[in-house]
Amino acid sequence: MKTGAFLWCFFLISLILPNPVLAHFGMVILSDSMVMQAETKIVNLKLSFSHPMEMIGMELVKPKAFSVMINGKKQDLLGTLEKIQVMGRTAWKSDFKVKRPGVYMFYMEPTPYWEPAEDIYIIHYTKTVMAAFGDDEGWDQELGLKTEIVPLSKPFGLYAGNVFQGIVKLNGKPVPFAAVEIEYYNQEHKYSAPTDYMVTQTVKADQNGIFTYAAPKSGWWGFAALNQADFKLKHAGVEKDVEIGAVIWVKFHEFK
Repeated sequence: MKTGAFLWCFFLISLILPNPVLAHFGMVILSDSMVMQAETKIVNLKLSFSHPMEMIGMELVKPKAFSVMINGKKQDLLGTLEKIQVMGRTAWKSDFKVKRPGVYMFYMEPTPYWEPAEDIYIIHYTKTVMAAFGDDEGWDQELGLKTEIVPLSKPFGLYAGNVFQGIVKLNGKPVPFAAVEIEYYNQEHKYSAPTDYMVTQTVKADQNGIFTYAAPKSGWWGFAALNQADFKLKHAGVEKDVEIGAVIWVKFHEFK
């Protein structure tokens, strides 16, 4: 009885005490962020929605939009998506053939995700930038998304330890002092954070919406700036708030 009472009390306390909340991340992960002349010209893309450090997947229904911007021209890729599983949940893949030099900006607008735990809808406008065949012009181009992280550092060709900077924008305007959540894509699930506080790291932008982060390890890192949308969506006939996220994924490489 004493043991049972102790465990019951521990359970109640665990419910009362605050716990760090896992961050959500829209994900567009490429098989290669830099395509060189002698390499394969087929790039594999995987689209998912998850807690990337903890490798906990969530369902991603077919996105509302999935496209690539190449040298200022948009190409719709929604019809190329095939359903797969990532982290045990519904996700999507696409194989893209690289035909010419340029900077390729892949981006996804998901179907709104209902999060009952937070009583909100979530929409993460997610992009990933790739360079091909030696061309690296236009990597700081804006796509004109509802909310967007515009890079100030090249979002490819970075070493682990390099600084990455970006501007958080909402409706085309910088967001002063925006909070940016950062997580590592723990792809092989071989790393663990020392504490729950270190699963998701957070930095704040300055008065001009500019944030800075130095990735401590090679691999894919996600940056998500979250804001409340200026519109609502109905759930079961009731209007609910919408969290919109500007997400960019950047790959850092080991220095050898």
